[in-house]
Amino acid sequence: MTTRLTIRIFLLVATCVVIINACKKSDTEKKGPTPITFKIPAGFPDPFYKFTNNPLTEEGFELGRKLFYDGILSKDGNFPCASCHQQFAAFANFDHNLSHGFNNQFTTRNAPALINLAWHKEMHWDGGINNIEVQPLAPLTAPNEMAEDINTVILKLQSDSLYPSLFKSAFGDETINSQRMLFAIAQFVGSMVSADSKYDKVKKGQAVFTDPERNGYQLFQVKCASCHAEPLFTDLSFRNTGLPVDPQLKDIGRMRITNKIEDSLKFKVPTLRNVMITFPYAHDGRFASVRNMMDHYSDGVQDGPTVDPLVKNKILLSTLDKFYLTQFLYTLTDSAFLKDKRFSQPE
Repeated sequence: MTTRLTIRIFLLVATCVVIINACKKSDTEKKGPTPITFKIPAGFPDPFYKFTNNPLTEEGFELGRKLFYDGILSKDGNFPCASCHQQFAAFANFDHNLSHGFNNQFTTRNAPALINLAWHKEMHWDGGINNIEVQPLAPLTAPNEMAEDINTVILKLQSDSLYPSLFKSAFGDETINSQRMLFAIAQFVGSMVSADSKYDKVKKGQAVFTDPERNGYQLFQVKCASCHAEPLFTDLSFRNTGLPVDPQLKDIGRMRITNKIEDSLKFKVPTLRNVMITFPYAHDGRFASVRNMMDHYSDGVQDGPTVDPLVKNKILLSTLDKFYLTQFLYTLTDSAFLKDKRFSQPE
């Protein structure tokens, strides 16, 4: 082989190597966040929040998960989102009527379970927030909750050793701003779908109710389903269920948002999914058990100008009815959701 031919072969091989490496580099540079398909459970309606302007990705979801569990979002580092929304309690605040906040303060309402929020048009007990993307701003800036300032939070995230790279993975560069932070949290919280309880398995033909559960379901359809509509087990409306005003909290409900007298003492109908592990109940957590809640509807409703017609004359429930209803409500517990590692605190 001549020297000239050897040189030509060498140059050809070298050129091929350069081209291949360039292609690999180009492919790497073009590769962005990994898309996730948001799966709508069988029988569910289309969600209100569709991730249209906030595409759901693995990297965005993981960033949101880290932010959800990180005390860096609170003033003293002690109150992440997860301090009031615990996974084993379906992301409600286990056994607390009101949650603890900054400087030994208490919140003014019971922390609701974070379940199937992509289907909710309004957030909070009074519907005061109308977009899941901005919802975290309320607890983040409330002086009795996380007590922080959004600009300070952004500065802390920018100064952190890890967050810039996480934002780059999720959004393409290291820019950290409030929109990206809120987008990431919305991806995480909006993905919390609970639809794998025994009830769901029965609906899919994968399980059968016991006799007490079946009796409870039949009672539920007659006595409760008008407000707690399947499959979300809430109709997402706001109703006055005849609860007297707490003299200390003096919470007037949705009227605080709309300033309409007809909305006085109306609160959002909560979902009954995972209800057996999200106690205490009601907007202020005044009911320690499901039985207490049922007793209110059968014996404790107080009449008033805005009390909902469906409960105005109370809901007749015998002791046996309450037993059967309780057995059915147990079938709404989604153990897979409560233990899903995707939603657990990052290790």
